[in-house]
Amino acid sequence: MSLTERIHSDHGLVKRLGNWTEADHFEVKARHGAAVLDLRSPDLPDDVEIHLDMDRAMVKLLVDDGTTIDHWNLKWSARGKIKDSTSPSTRLTAASTRDTAVGRRVRLTGSATNSEIRIHRGGIAILSAMFSRAYVEDVRRAHRVGGVPTIDDPARGHQS
Repeated sequence: MSLTERIHSDHGLVKRLGNWTEADHFEVKARHGAAVLDLRSPDLPDDVEIHLDMDRAMVKLLVDDGTTIDHWNLKWSARGKIKDSTSPSTRLTAASTRDTAVGRRVRLTGSATNSEIRIHRGGIAILSAMFSRAYVEDVRRAHRVGGVPTIDDPARGHQS
């Protein structure tokens, strides 16, 4: 069964951090806004598709080091770019991605107009999650009930 998460950001900021979903398909609509999606949870499937509809927006994806980003089917109009400085290769075709995928595979589809997609991996993804109000609340909750925070490392709270 395929689950779909819908995220909408219109002139605002939407953050989904930690173990927030088990969906394999996301629809992100951002207009003059920003969205942060944490895709590091072990509860997520290995093949994730994100359909983007962006206009003067920014989407930040927090992923593990071994995650492959496939943006072959993403249509750009006007300016825009994908910032993924730590990736071995950000321009992979769909065929080469299928053959060499080791970890999770994130496929980006849809359209982006005057927009930007930022990929944060590993330690940078951890820091991005930690510099949020949700992390402070998670630390307070963990201290109050005697657990551990999970927003900085979603695998820590995973029950296998």
